[in-house]
Amino acid sequence: MLDFNATAFTNPSTFILVGIPGLEDMHVWISIPFCSMYVFALIGNILTLFIIKTETALHEPMFYFLSMLATTDLILSTSTLPKMLGVFWFDYHEINFHACLTQMFFIHAFSGVESGLLVAMALDRYVAICNPLRHSSILTNSVVARVGTVALVRGLVLMTPHPFLVRRWPYCRTNIVPHTYCEHMAVVKLACGDISINSLYSLAVIILIVGTDVACISLSYVQILRTVFNLPSKDARLKTLSTCGSHISVILIFYIPALFSFLTHRFSKHIPRHIHILLANVYLLVPPMLNPIIYGVRTKQIRAYVLQLFMTKIN
Repeated sequence: MLDFNATAFTNPSTFILVGIPGLEDMHVWISIPFCSMYVFALIGNILTLFIIKTETALHEPMFYFLSMLATTDLILSTSTLPKMLGVFWFDYHEINFHACLTQMFFIHAFSGVESGLLVAMALDRYVAICNPLRHSSILTNSVVARVGTVALVRGLVLMTPHPFLVRRWPYCRTNIVPHTYCEHMAVVKLACGDISINSLYSLAVIILIVGTDVACISLSYVQILRTVFNLPSKDARLKTLSTCGSHISVILIFYIPALFSFLTHRFSKHIPRHIHILLANVYLLVPPMLNPIIYGVRTKQIRAYVLQLFMTKIN
């Protein structure tokens, strides 16, 4: 086991990821659901990408957005889980300083990309339900490509300063990160300088991205629900409400733990650290596992393709 005593230095070559503080003895047991979610996320998202690529009938806006979301989920989960499992299973707590900054960039940048894609998918559902006759003319392939590009560029550009701001500080207190991955504020709090620039910039980015995206998603689903309640068929209303409900559930699972994690670092000193760290992992693990089911298998075209695939193998 590594000795987690603080050391005095200025430029660390490595950081030490503790894992989940206070629950070190349970790391192996905690790793079981974490690893299971990662495996399901890999299988589900890779299968989603394969189906969308091979089935030409699925080459339309909703499934283009779904393929972008699947790719983002693969990047998000893979940027954290392998190293986390190394901590849990093999007590391999060290992470190179630059590898830590790289992990930090991928986690925060693609969290921003995922948020943008959730907005795009909500807008796609809005057009499909509220204005179905103009869906194909509004969401053309070029529009889908531009929306996807904007979501990607926004996430990358707004999050790129984070590792550079972290890199400029001296670390003369300790290199021990009380987390399972290199979360921005968890790392920058170890610096022995005035980190208010980091904190303010990070908070501004969170407000900009989450505030804008949640507002757009909320407006889209309000309009969708208004349209749904005006449908003449009760079965159609229930079916659409069921689909919207599952979408909203996944969206909440992504945003609520993410906001909880971000804001706890800044404003709360009373939340038990292990609760904070566990919830900080939820938005990186649970949505990538659920998205292929909620947006994929529950979609009639993908479900039909999967059933056909399994029936062919059985026969």
